[in-house]
Amino acid sequence: MKKILSIGMIRGLLAQVVGMAIGFGLVTLLQTLTGQPLKAEPAWVVGGFISALSFLTGLGIFNDWFRMARGDEVPEPEEVEEPRGLRRYWGVSYDHKVIGVQYAFLSLFLLAMGGSFALIFRVELAQAGLQFLSFNLFNTLIGLHGMVLIASILMGISAISNYVIPLIIGARDMAFPRLNAFSFWVAVPGALLLVFSLALGGFETGWTGYPPLSVRGPMGVQMFFLGVWFVGWSSILGALNLITTILRMRSKGMGYFRMPILAWAVLSTSIIALTATQMIGLSFQLVLFERLLGMGFFDPAQGGNPILFQHLFWFYSHPAVYIFVLPGLGVVSELLPVFVRKPLFGYRWVAMSSFGIGLVGFLVWAHHMFAAGMEEYLRVPFMYSTLLVAVPTGVKFFSWTATIWQGRMRLQTPMLFLIGAIVIFLLGGITGPLLGTVSTDLHATDTYYVVGHFHATMFGGYVFPFFAALYYWYPKITGRRMSERLGKWHFWLLFIGFMVMSLGQMRIGLLGMRRRIADYDPALGFQLPNLIITLAGFAVALSVLLLFINMFRSARKGEPATGNLWESRSPEWQIPSPTPAHNFSGEVVVTGDPYDYGLEGAPGYVRLEADLTHSPQPAD
Repeated sequence: MKKILSIGMIRGLLAQVVGMAIGFGLVTLLQTLTGQPLKAEPAWVVGGFISALSFLTGLGIFNDWFRMARGDEVPEPEEVEEPRGLRRYWGVSYDHKVIGVQYAFLSLFLLAMGGSFALIFRVELAQAGLQFLSFNLFNTLIGLHGMVLIASILMGISAISNYVIPLIIGARDMAFPRLNAFSFWVAVPGALLLVFSLALGGFETGWTGYPPLSVRGPMGVQMFFLGVWFVGWSSILGALNLITTILRMRSKGMGYFRMPILAWAVLSTSIIALTATQMIGLSFQLVLFERLLGMGFFDPAQGGNPILFQHLFWFYSHPAVYIFVLPGLGVVSELLPVFVRKPLFGYRWVAMSSFGIGLVGFLVWAHHMFAAGMEEYLRVPFMYSTLLVAVPTGVKFFSWTATIWQGRMRLQTPMLFLIGAIVIFLLGGITGPLLGTVSTDLHATDTYYVVGHFHATMFGGYVFPFFAALYYWYPKITGRRMSERLGKWHFWLLFIGFMVMSLGQMRIGLLGMRRRIADYDPALGFQLPNLIITLAGFAVALSVLLLFINMFRSARKGEPATGNLWESRSPEWQIPSPTPAHNFSGEVVVTGDPYDYGLEGAPGYVRLEADLTHSPQPAD
């Protein structure tokens, strides 16, 4: 028993259950002592909040900070002796590489869970009529599918950022290792609360949580709000750490325009996450208070305005699209020169385009509200700003096309996923103006066309680049390569399955099928397309299963990865695999440009010097 309790994750889960019981009991006791009628909702909300804090306390994430508060001497993060083997991934670690792997496992777990929810309601939709789901459960599964996968994407971005960014800028760790660990672990109880909403009646609102429906829905809505609130904290604190790391811990000689494109992309997305994530937390928190305390923020009868919620919600949730895709587009720009053996075309323009997307992305949120009763005079300015975001995005497409042109392309698994990302993100891009233009959006809004377009944007901008990154950096993490044969099966099954699914969704949407409906009239001709979309969804799920098999099989039996596997110029491929404990044995000095592939006589990008005295050190 003592051995089991030595695992931080186990202690945290037990503490979360105890914390939930304590919080629920305290509120019930107060209601009894004050003669108030017993209400379960306040008890569950307080219990949920205390349970998350209890998880973190039981895990031990606060231990060092408690010691500091007492005035005790605390070792530096890099001096802490961590457990060896797999146990180090189930507890608190301050090593950015371990935290990156923890984020990746959580991301893939949530990906499997959110995808499973989709398969359940897709089976329901494969045939007209209600088969086995109630309306409430159907809508809950749709909402959980959306928000769990959003959490999965945020964790996947953090996985790439945490593992790769310190390595490619030549740092030994993140700027704030303790905060880095906290940023990961605070997301775990948040994800658990999100899924716990199922046990309290679920929620009928979809992933957007619009009032007045969210004010009147079951208690599961409150767990949904709390879960997102804690996951949002993870995003905000992680963004703060990444911004500091990139700005303050780059190698000697690494000016801004010698910085890898992925670092530019992560810096841009971190600025968006730091400044915008509060809005979704605030919007959900206000509905939570409206339910608990009767505050009429969004109730017209009390002077509130439900449109205000949509403004707050979308001010984050559209820039969030760029939080999701900018790192993915950064991965495409980072890896493409490696596999075509050419310099990245228009490096400075590509770097600046990430900031251009981030800036314009803050000015487009209201195109989600064209049909919501928003003031008509606001429609046209938001339409133009929405269309304007295509300009910096187009810079990236022109750069990728010019980089590929006459390159010596190596069609290994990461490159296949890069090509898939470009093609599918282009599909998402060219189907977007219909929703950004007022006249056509009023007809297509809330149809399956929106679903198909959004999935194309997410798969092209995040999912395919994330898989490319997994195949590319997996040997750096484990010291072994993943199977190329399984990787190519994974790619083709995913690519074909997704194209059938997404194009099918857009087609039935243009024919009039609404999203978030559990049943439809078979006379409308939607049954066969829905069956095909469902089968395509299972093909996508099968492809992800092949990835899991490939990952776990290759960890033990994969081909050993030695040397500079991809002939990359980047710093992480100049050191052994798996990556050593403190990354670099010497100081990293930048001596050239990051993407001078195929140029005769070009100097190397970096060199390692033995003296570490001038290397920036992480701090807390």
